Amino acid sequence: MDDSLTMADMEINMEKNIEGLKQIVENDFQKENDCCISTNQYYFRYRAAAIIIEDGAVLMAKNDVDDHYYSVGGGVHIGETSEQAVEREVFEETGVHYEVDRLAFINECFFFGTGSLEGKECHGIEFYYLMKPRGTRELGTKDTSTEMTGTKEYMCWLPIDKLEEYKEFPVFFKEKLKHIKKEVEHIITDERVDMMDTKDH
Repeated sequence: MDDSLTMADMEINMEKNIEGLKQIVENDFQKENDCCISTNQYYFRYRAAAIIIEDGAVLMAKNDVDDHYYSVGGGVHIGETSEQAVEREVFEETGVHYEVDRLAFINECFFFGTGSLEGKECHGIEFYYLMKPRGTRELGTKDTSTEMTGTKEYMCWLPIDKLEEYKEFPVFFKEKLKHIKKEVEHIITDERVDMMDTKDH
């Protein structure tokens, strides 16, 4: 008996994973008190994220469902500061206690959801904190599993000078991480415009 999965089986498993992740998104606020609003059509999240740079590479996350890399971080909880949130999220995802250096970027982002946010129009307010380097890329954990779906999340070091070769979010990392300014930068990224332009041509 052949135990290998057919393409149809793989597609079914992928759909189950996506549906499971969607349910996690819907339960964010109820389970963890995230500053998050989610409806059938819209999704808003107040998020804190880390910029962890070691030896010319930035630490990013990737999972088995979404087709892109994304910044390490997560939703700020009710009653929690964004700085407290980023330190908590970094430890949860890496197993390492990184210290905050300073706030580097505030990003207002607009995009059409894919993967776990498929079908939603999304709006986020994100605080990006530059973390103090430790002098090593070794982490306390290599991946974590999402309990409801079993979907694994991986930590990946991406070379800053080659970020153009990767599909990663936020897109401003590709340019801004090459020369991070001393002052806080306010950025607005609207990926809906790019997608609508593509559909028009």
